Amino acid sequence: MSRPVDDAGVRSGTTRAEGFSDGVLAIVITLLVLDLRVPEVENGHLLSGLLKQWPAYGAYVASYLYVAVVWLNHRATFNRIRIADRGLHWANLFVLFSTALLPFPTAVVSRALQDHNQQDQRVGVAFYALVSALLCVSWLVFFHYLSRHRELLEEGVHDRLYPSERLRALIGLILYVVAGLVGYLVAPIASLGIFVLLPVFYGVTSAGLYNAAPFARRLVDRPPPPQT
Repeated sequence: MSRPVDDAGVRSGTTRAEGFSDGVLAIVITLLVLDLRVPEVENGHLLSGLLKQWPAYGAYVASYLYVAVVWLNHRATFNRIRIADRGLHWANLFVLFSTALLPFPTAVVSRALQDHNQQDQRVGVAFYALVSALLCVSWLVFFHYLSRHRELLEEGVHDRLYPSERLRALIGLILYVVAGLVGYLVAPIASLGIFVLLPVFYGVTSAGLYNAAPFARRLVDRPPPPQT
């Protein structure tokens, strides 16, 4: 059933936006698996060939988890949206744009780690971190827009929910930048742990950082320091 429509032509229900977004995310996940290929090895060496492709498996898991939590976050967010306007549609398209880029750096990291060239590995993990950071920026824009346009939200959504969601996006942005720097300057393999753990964090908090734990609520509800 379509959601209520207000100011037709400027504001609309979210049904089409949700359907389009689900389609884009389904295609992205499908593209990720295309980088998994049968190794070209001599007869009797299939097992070793499969084991040598472990970077492709790790990159696929990290990116699949990332797209999965994008879908979870997207679904949780749109469940709280009553109507959408043009600004929100553009913010949503920015999220989809950055998510659709993920298969490319996933393939780059996978290939670089399998080729065992350290300089290429450094560039590969830095590139993956850059695209992941861009995705965090898109969510930061999306949540900021919702925090400034509460008239688009369903009744009962807490005033502090989307300001706290901006904090969640900012945490990811900072950690992906750190992962990129660590991978490029120190050890590429060290970045993979952050690439896997961050989607887990976003999955656990997919209902919103404000709802995740009492500590998080105290953090975002903390009053501003007194003016001097």
